[in-house]
Amino acid sequence: MNSLIYPTCFPNIAHFLAIVHSDTICFEVSDNYQKQSYRNRVEIYGANGKLALTIPVKYTQKNRQLYKDVKIANEEQWQLLLLKSLQSAYSMSPFFEYYIDDMMALFETKFNYILDFNLKSFEIISNCIQLDIAPEFTIDFEKNAKDKSDFRPLVKRNTEVNMLEQYTQVFTEKHGFISNLSILDLLFNEGPNTELYLKRQQL
Repeated sequence: MNSLIYPTCFPNIAHFLAIVHSDTICFEVSDNYQKQSYRNRVEIYGANGKLALTIPVKYTQKNRQLYKDVKIANEEQWQLLLLKSLQSAYSMSPFFEYYIDDMMALFETKFNYILDFNLKSFEIISNCIQLDIAPEFTIDFEKNAKDKSDFRPLVKRNTEVNMLEQYTQVFTEKHGFISNLSILDLLFNEGPNTELYLKRQQL
């Protein structure tokens, strides 16, 4: 299966399901940026339940911008906030300490564009899961995904996906199982079993 999908901020589990079940991946990077999506948002499991984190971007609805041209608002200390939020949510998870060092470049390197950060986060997480993926990139916006499975709707928040197999989460006893969070939730809780878990799920 050849798939077309958006690179997002610490992709959710549904994104990675599409990726591991695909033969080739093509990242859509030639579209106009849209707000209220996973392009700059990530959902994790905090002490009070689902927690949505946002990377601030410089974008106005008046002047359309391409996704690849949207800059991060680095005036805000978003990297520090993001790291502290992950530490607070996952420091007690089984594999947080095992993986967090590999991810520190995402919090210590200055990124000017949201797309660059998203691609780097995808690269690092893929390495952590030990997925060998060399994505292609669109040159022009593909309104219709010719000869590809179109997973671009997954970029929209609240897109319905199949219920995922439950695994143990840090705060399960407080709030129950929360499905389809960022891949970080699965990685920090399941560690080396992450790839096997993904392959067991149905798209």
